[in-house]
Amino acid sequence: MVSTAEFKNGMKIEIDGKPFEIIKSEHYKPGKGGAIVRTKLKQLITGQVLDKTFRSGEKVKRADVSMQDMQYLYKDGSDFVFMNLESYDQMFVPAANVGEKGGYIKEGDTVKVLLYNGELIGVDLPASVVLEVTETEPGVQGDRVSGATKPATMETGLNALVPLFINQGDKVKIDTRSGDYLGRE
Repeated sequence: MVSTAEFKNGMKIEIDGKPFEIIKSEHYKPGKGGAIVRTKLKQLITGQVLDKTFRSGEKVKRADVSMQDMQYLYKDGSDFVFMNLESYDQMFVPAANVGEKGGYIKEGDTVKVLLYNGELIGVDLPASVVLEVTETEPGVQGDRVSGATKPATMETGLNALVPLFINQGDKVKIDTRSGDYLGRE
């Protein structure tokens, strides 16, 4: 259990059986009555952000959340299969738990995963990844118009907009936060 006086940004707490991360907390003393703690919380499973007020000194359960390096092995139907690098145990994770981030992970990549009570609830990716273009319209000599883009499919199945001069087989750098093209590798 952790007291509201110990709240810090980034701390993981559990409310109603769900893990939350404290984005912001501030102690507030109104003119009348006891002090309160206003917080902005992010639900770690759904990503929902909410505001919650606690009485000063109130105790909340600390969430059993941990980060761990795991290797992505392959996709089995709709499940992603990850391997623990220490115990070599394999974990089958529903695609809903990985979300859109699954399009940025290649087989064999090592990623940081967020575990809650031993269950994978999220994937932490680097700011950018390098992926190979597997399908796009061919580039034509003279297609150098600044800012013009075309759709392309990456080796992971991810769709992104790339400049006209990118061809099938090119390796491109993609921003994992926005899905934007950053450059050619």
